[in-house]
This record gives sequence, C-alpha cells and structure tokens, in this order.
Amino acid sequence: MLQRLAFDRPHPLHDTATTQRLEAAASRSSPAHALMQRAGAAVARLATAIAPHAGTIWLACGPGNNGGDGLEAAALLHQAGHRVVVSWAGRPATAPADALASWQRARDAGVPFQDDAPTDLGPHDLCIDALLGIGLSADRQGRAPQAHLQHLLNRLRTSTAPVLCVDVPSGLISDTGQFAPGLAPSSVRTRPASPRQTLSLLTLHPGLFTGLGRDEAGQVWFDDLGVASMQEPPAAWLSAPARPSTRAHASHKGSHGDVAVVGGEGLSARGMGMTGAALLAASAALHGGAGRVMLSLLDGGALQADLLQPECMLRRFDALALEQATVVCGCGGGQAVRAVLPEVLQRAQRLVLDADALNAVAEDGALQQQLSRRADRHGSGATVITPHPLEAARLLGSDTGSVQADRLQAAAALARRYRCAVVLKGSGSVVAAPGQTPRINPTGNGLLATGGTGDVLAGLLGAALAALPEDEADAAFEAALRACWMHGAAADSWPAGQALTASALARALAP
Repeated sequence: MLQRLAFDRPHPLHDTATTQRLEAAASRSSPAHALMQRAGAAVARLATAIAPHAGTIWLACGPGNNGGDGLEAAALLHQAGHRVVVSWAGRPATAPADALASWQRARDAGVPFQDDAPTDLGPHDLCIDALLGIGLSADRQGRAPQAHLQHLLNRLRTSTAPVLCVDVPSGLISDTGQFAPGLAPSSVRTRPASPRQTLSLLTLHPGLFTGLGRDEAGQVWFDDLGVASMQEPPAAWLSAPARPSTRAHASHKGSHGDVAVVGGEGLSARGMGMTGAALLAASAALHGGAGRVMLSLLDGGALQADLLQPECMLRRFDALALEQATVVCGCGGGQAVRAVLPEVLQRAQRLVLDADALNAVAEDGALQQQLSRRADRHGSGATVITPHPLEAARLLGSDTGSVQADRLQAAAALARRYRCAVVLKGSGSVVAAPGQTPRINPTGNGLLATGGTGDVLAGLLGAALAALPEDEADAAFEAALRACWMHGAAADSWPAGQALTASALARALAP
C-alpha cells in the first residue's frame, strides 16, 4: 500500500542485506517479473498523484533493477497519456532478466527513448530518478561511474523540475545516508536545486533519515509491495513522539525531579567566558518540566543571580547533593570542568554529559574508565552522553569523517564502549544504548544550526531523565528519545522567516 510517511508511530528501518533477502524471497514466491511490475505501478501511481499535470515526465533509468522499476513506470505513464521520455543507462546484452523484460515492455508500449534529458524541463515537469537504487556501499574502491550515468546524475541534481527518487536518491548509500565514493555532487552542503520526494519500496532505509539523506530524500513515501517485512529484525527504528506527560494534582516540585547543571567557565579563567551555555541548559531544564533546577557555575562565584531566570537556584559545586539530582555536566565547562568531573562521575546518580565534559573524557583514560564503570553501580540507564560528530570521533579515537560515514555504527560503538545511552547529534540524531536497537530521530531542521541549541538539548534531557522513576532500567534511553523529539519538534514548529535562538528555543519547550 502506498502511503505518505508520517511520524506518528515508530517505523522499522532495514539495511540493504535484509531488503535484498526479502526481495529475493518475494520474487521466488511470485510469478516471473511480478515484483518489478508492482514496483513500477507504485512509481507511476505516485508520479501521477504528485504531478498530475506535468508537461513532461523524464525518467532516468539505470542499468539494474532500479532502472527496471523506472522502465515499468514509464510504460504505464505513457499508456495513461502522459508525455514520457526515458534515458536508459543500460544495455540489453548486460541487463538483469527482470530489467530486460521491463525495457522490452516499455519499447513495445512506444515509450520514447533518448540519451539525454529533454532540454526544456522546468518546474511544471517531473523527473524520476531510477538510476542506482540501494545496492551502493562505501567500498566502491574508487570506481568512477560510467560517464553517461554520471551525466544523468548531474542533470537530475541540477534540474529545476521536481524529482521523484525510486528507493533512494541515486548515489546515496541506503544504510548510512552518505554518498558512495565518486557519486557525490560537487558540494554536498548545497541542497538539490528542486524539491525532492522519495518512494521507498519494500522496506524503509536508515539512510533516508540521517546524515545527508534528509536533504536528498525530501518527503518520503513508502510501499511495501504487499511483502511483509516484520519477521526480519530492523537495523534501526524511526522514532515516534512519546506519550504526553501528565502530572498528578497531588504532586509537588520534588515529585518531578531535581536537575543540577554544572558548567559555565567564567571569563576570568582564560578570557573566554561560557556561562551562557550553562544558563541555557538550566533554562531548558526548567521549561522542560524539572521540579527544581540548581545551577553550579564554574565562574568563581561571579554570578550571584540569574535575573532572566530567577527560578534557578545558584549553588557552589561543593554544596550540591549530586547523589540526589540528575546532573547535567559540561555545557560551557571549558577547562574548569576537568577539576569537578571525577567527583561528578563518581557521585551523580543520574548523569547527562555534554560538550567540554566529553572532551575531557576523551583526553583522559582514567575518566573513560570511570564513565564506563558507572554502569556497574547504577546500570546503563543512568547515564547519557550527547556528542556531536567531532566529540564522538574524539571519544572513539577516530575522525569525523569515519563517524559520519556510518552514524548508526558510531553511536552503537560509543554505547558499547562507555556502557551508556548515546545521542549522536546531527541531521537525524541517532539514539543508541546497550541492548537496544538504535533509533533515528525524525524531527528538527537547519534552524538548530546555531550556537547554544546543544546546551538546550542537554538541559531538556536532564529534565526528561529526572522525571522518570528511579527503578526504570532504560531511563536514559527513553529520556533521550523524548528529549530529541521535543527539541526537534520545537524547531519544526518555529514561525517561518523568524530566526531561532537557543534562549528562545528553551522558552518554547513544553514537557
């Protein structure tokens, strides 16, 4: 059944190997070519729905089965009276049997073929990307794509006509959301020239929702082609909104958890004051529903009160009851956080580590051991780390490129090494924890690419963790899922044309 993907429930995400097993099994149990015909019909149905008045529909079809899906769609669209043009990068002598049969059906239907895209394509037309599909991986060993295929990829990338991608945008690795070697556009930081929609067939793929995938895929649609996939374990899940939290009338501020924010190196230490980061985390914890928020700034007592957020209770670090609060440590901590981090790791019952606390851990083997041993005392559900890709690379002894090349694997590796929940931030933040299938968060957008929004997430996560029962084994994982969703959803609902600042984001949060 064809459906526009909504984020109102969790969705299983399957890797390429699983999808190919399902496809092979479905093909064996169906008449010859039936699965490709179903796929082509789904593509044609969606193309007609999203561009019913397209002047021209150009289909760029590759040499394999993804191209076969496009050829099937071309025949159906042509028979329905649409102006269709196909550019096929394959050859009859080397095409797979199913794709060859689809090519013959398109030829028999009278579909026009030409080597290049029509020269007059514009916003009122439609391109269908059926070039490469899901078979790509990062181990292409530098193989350059065929010149004709690369030319068609460039035309799709630069066309002003909307593009409908079949399975995944061509060149994107379906498991990771990164481009295969030799197939990336000239600048991966530039969004495609025209709107994108993607029809994922048979299964949904992790790469559509993390890394570069969200910009490349655009709106995602799904058709399972009548093949059940739930018997196969997913590689990840796409997160859904958590249940709204409710508060009993007979509750009090102590019922909803204490959050202690430790961070904010003062200006006098190195001439680079970062107290604002800790203030943002504290504000987010307050607006995220924490019963009480204590703020321990590493500024030598320079700040006596937060006049903008008077609900925050300032505390010297030595006056904090770390065992009784959920501690958010590291936001703007600079070098000053190193002095308090061993005690925080030892005493905090529940803990969110962010920013400079993570950098300190990455540089100190003893702190790394302290972090991983927290699971022995408190369980893996008591600790969350929230690295961005560079911080994750430092914690893994790797580099940013390696982390981004497989975000799911990197998040899982961090969870195993440090025995805690992990939020690997970025487009399609990944939440991982020991014994859990990773989750990809679908909310959020580029408005979050501004200073301080990570501190807001840390404070919000602290509030979410503090609100959960002390005996909940997966508290850190569940709190991370809730906080990531809320954080991104606040950005998604931001008024159009209005800049997002971290302080305004913190005030917009609703538990």
